[in-house]
Amino acid sequence: MKFTNLLGMSAALSLLAPTALPAQTVNETPVPNVGLDMPDGLTLFGNDDPNVRRATAVVNGSIITGTDVDQRMALIVAANGGNIPDAEKQRLRLQVLRNLIDETLQIQEAAANDISISADEIGQTYARVAQQNGQGSAAAFDQYLRSIGSAPASLHRQIQAELAWSRLLRRNISPFINVSDDEVQSIIDRLNESKGTTEYRLGEIYLAATPENEAQVVAQARNIVKQISEGGSFVAYARQFSEASTAAVGGDLGWVRPAQLPTSLAEAAQQMQPNQLVGPIQSPGGVSILYLIDKRQILTADPRDAQLSLKQISIKFPANASQAAAQPILDRFAQETQDIRGCGNADDIAATLNADVVNRDGVRLGDLPGPLQEVMAKLEIGRSTPPYGSLEEGVRVFVLCGRDDAQVGNAPSFDQIQSRLEEDRVSRRAQIYLRDLRRDAIIDYN
Repeated sequence: MKFTNLLGMSAALSLLAPTALPAQTVNETPVPNVGLDMPDGLTLFGNDDPNVRRATAVVNGSIITGTDVDQRMALIVAANGGNIPDAEKQRLRLQVLRNLIDETLQIQEAAANDISISADEIGQTYARVAQQNGQGSAAAFDQYLRSIGSAPASLHRQIQAELAWSRLLRRNISPFINVSDDEVQSIIDRLNESKGTTEYRLGEIYLAATPENEAQVVAQARNIVKQISEGGSFVAYARQFSEASTAAVGGDLGWVRPAQLPTSLAEAAQQMQPNQLVGPIQSPGGVSILYLIDKRQILTADPRDAQLSLKQISIKFPANASQAAAQPILDRFAQETQDIRGCGNADDIAATLNADVVNRDGVRLGDLPGPLQEVMAKLEIGRSTPPYGSLEEGVRVFVLCGRDDAQVGNAPSFDQIQSRLEEDRVSRRAQIYLRDLRRDAIIDYN
């Protein structure tokens, strides 16, 4: 996140072993006059070749270089807007190195089980990541990564490790995970009993701790909370720091009920509001940082699930238009659109304003920006929102043409619950699997 022949491990380690090098004295020719204060007798201690990329760690013969760490660090810095203090960067580098070691172990274990990931598979996933990050194409994403000091190869490595590890777990662990029908039915019964109570969609960063290092881990968790509170990306920190399997999805636990959480986490979640960050919280085997993404009522209709039919009416202004020049147009636009009495005449009014009209059906109320949700939730059919936008991006209104209110929520299906239980058990087994790989690995730090 290098397939390496483990038989070559001894040779790799011997190349990195320290050797006694005699001091090299350079005094055969006079020092040229280059404007530098250099002595006639220049002594070089050791053999320091700047073109050699030194290994930061050698994992069962596979080399992780400082360049690998730098390129992965660049992704984290970019995800946090570059707002990371120097002291925090040093700690991040250590975590990145640990992540790279885990990725190397995952790729090696997959290879030992005859699992390989093709370049085409990596390329397809890379292209999807590029689109998800708003880069459009893989080529554009390549350019972006280089511009921030990273490289496509760094992300290719992470993708390779995640795909290889996932495939390995599906082969070696998933077939041996059993969830009985009685377990699933028990959860369905508890869901029905909990109808109307609240469930939470949570993000978690989990850090394992022992009694010996608990104080250090708690300090690390507090530092992460501080960085996220100051504008850092929760998803980026979860991917790099969380030791739970949900790290791969940015720490997203999905929708959970308090009864499904450890007591300390359940109590914290019940006191939180959406977009709130809390931690560190003591949890079994370590500490957790929680981020409340959303909450809703179990098996009850959520007003935010209402489906809307909308017309968007928008106008644009000439480049560099002044506020004074645009104000009369804005005033007329606001007056005319507020007089709309149904979608039937919205197109005619838009034509008199020389405005563009776009029909949007099946828009979920909860997917709209927060302030617009509040307006739309109270809006009558056939009326328009107040104008919003800017001189640069244009001004627009939405006309509400129809609303299909949310239906009573349905319980997750038997298969969905069974799948979730299986995923949880695979996740726990995967943590043990990776812990054993770390324990058995031969790792030489530079």
